[in-house]
Amino acid sequence: MENKYNLKSPAVKRLMKEAAELREPTEHYHAQPLEDNLFEWHFSVRGPPDSDFDGGVYHGRIVLPPEYPMKPPSIILLTPNGRFEVGKKICLSISGHHPETWQPSWSIRTALIAIIGFMPTKGEGAIGSLDYTPEERRALAKKSQDFCCETCGCSMHLALLSPSPTNPSPEDQEDQELAQQINFKAESRQGSESTGAESEHPTELQGETSSSGRQEEEENAQAEQAEAAPPPSEEETSPPAPSTHQRRAQQQQRDQIEPPSRPTFPHTAAPHPPQDTSHTGSVVLIVVLALLLAALIFRRVYLTNEYKFDYEL
Repeated sequence: MENKYNLKSPAVKRLMKEAAELREPTEHYHAQPLEDNLFEWHFSVRGPPDSDFDGGVYHGRIVLPPEYPMKPPSIILLTPNGRFEVGKKICLSISGHHPETWQPSWSIRTALIAIIGFMPTKGEGAIGSLDYTPEERRALAKKSQDFCCETCGCSMHLALLSPSPTNPSPEDQEDQELAQQINFKAESRQGSESTGAESEHPTELQGETSSSGRQEEEENAQAEQAEAAPPPSEEETSPPAPSTHQRRAQQQQRDQIEPPSRPTFPHTAAPHPPQDTSHTGSVVLIVVLALLLAALIFRRVYLTNEYKFDYEL
């Protein structure tokens, strides 16, 4: 697959890195790209415990755009679950339906965790959402174990590791907190769409709460870069002197804004345009040359006569 794609592409680099990180399945999720398409992934997620989806393992597709991670992926569930429609792009704050809420720092791993967090929430008429009864969802959770994907050949019996009663690792706790933040933001967004302008301010506050940790990290990184950077010299801090062209442009702007007061004079006739003096100059030149030629001839004749007179003597 490495020879098939441009390894200098940011999307290819990012996806290959994430594929290496998600190579081994966990108890809760697993995802890998198809063998012939790096931009289409198949994933499996376990239903959240203590919910209608407890005991179920659900399979789906993630289709990534060439601009990933600058643009969000599209998520499609393939296993009947009672929460999301099968074979249809679902509407989440981390999917292609809401590119305005997508953040490039999120990843496929983040999307998987968010899907698990979204499952117990209400659909409320969102695109690709379903509101089955708890009994129907529990029945579908049991049937999901028998699902086998025809495209990637993944069987839900072997897709994930068996759940263990041990305490979750720090990474899993961090993932759960992230999923709760994304889920909380999505619920507030749906509430704002259903109730109108009255819930816009709570939505903004919840969005700020969900991204406060990321903003603090960015601010700390910027502060470290500012401390490490050398102080600017006087030449860098002092503004450059305006050029002659800039001074003229500024003067013209000032003249246009505040035109100078000029004294008024009585109307006078416009001066006549100067006549063409090229013909007069040619005539004068010809006359001067003729006079010079006559003087040379006269001198020649004079010298000849004087020579003859001396010879006769």
